[in-house]
Amino acid sequence: MAVHPNPPAFARRALPIRERVMLQPEEPPVCAWQASDARAFAGYVLSLAGAHSDRPGIVAVDGRGGAGKTTLTSMLVSASPGAQVLHIDDVDWNEPLYQWDHLLVTALGELHRAGSLDFTPPAWHRHGREGSVVVPAGAPFVIVEGTGAGMRAVVDLIDVHIWVQTDDGVAEERGIGRDTALGVNGDAEETIHFWHWWMAGERSFFAADRPWERAHLIVSGEPLPGLAAGELAWAEGPLR
Repeated sequence: MAVHPNPPAFARRALPIRERVMLQPEEPPVCAWQASDARAFAGYVLSLAGAHSDRPGIVAVDGRGGAGKTTLTSMLVSASPGAQVLHIDDVDWNEPLYQWDHLLVTALGELHRAGSLDFTPPAWHRHGREGSVVVPAGAPFVIVEGTGAGMRAVVDLIDVHIWVQTDDGVAEERGIGRDTALGVNGDAEETIHFWHWWMAGERSFFAADRPWERAHLIVSGEPLPGLAAGELAWAEGPLR
C-alpha cells in the first residue's frame, strides 16, 4: 500500500476511554480514540491515498455489516469532487460469500492499469442484470466500500485501508432495521434469519482475514462519548 510520506497535520484530541465493547472474535478494541473534525479527517485520508498521474487513489472502507461504512464513504466523497465509489455489493452480487476475491482483484487491477473501469461481474450475465461497474477516467479517488473491501487479496492494490470498528450489537440492530425497512430480505422474521446467517459467514471470514491487522486507520462507526457535532472518532492502525 502506498502511503503519502508527509500527510498534513490537523487538530485532534483524546477521547475518554470507552467502556467494554463487543467485537469480531479476536478483534482488539481501540484503547485510545481521538476526535477530529470529520471534513479535516476526510482530507487527511485522501492525502494519504496521494495523487497519481495515471490512476485514481484507492481507499478501502472495510468493516462488518451495519458498521457505518456507507456514512464514512459519503463523507470521503463529499471531500473530493469527482471521487467515485466502487460498491462491494455490486462486485459480489449473487456470488458465494467471500469467494469473490478474484473479482475484486480484477476490478482494482484494471483501475491500476487503465485508470478507469468498465467491468461486468460474471453473475450479472448469469442472472440477467444489465450494465456494468463503471469508474470514468480522470476520477481523483475511488472509495471501495463494503465488507471485505480491504481483504488480504487486494493488499497491494489499495493505497489506504480503513477499518470501521463498531459494537456488534449496534451493527446488528442497524442492519436488521435497515433491511426490514427496505424489505430487501423478506419480512422482519426472514430478515433476522438472513442477518444471523450473514453474521456467521462474516465472522468466519474476518477471523481468517484479520483486516484490522493491516488497516492504516480505524474509525468508530458509532458516536462515542465526548464527540462534538461534526466530529468523528478515529485511531491510527493497525490493531494487533
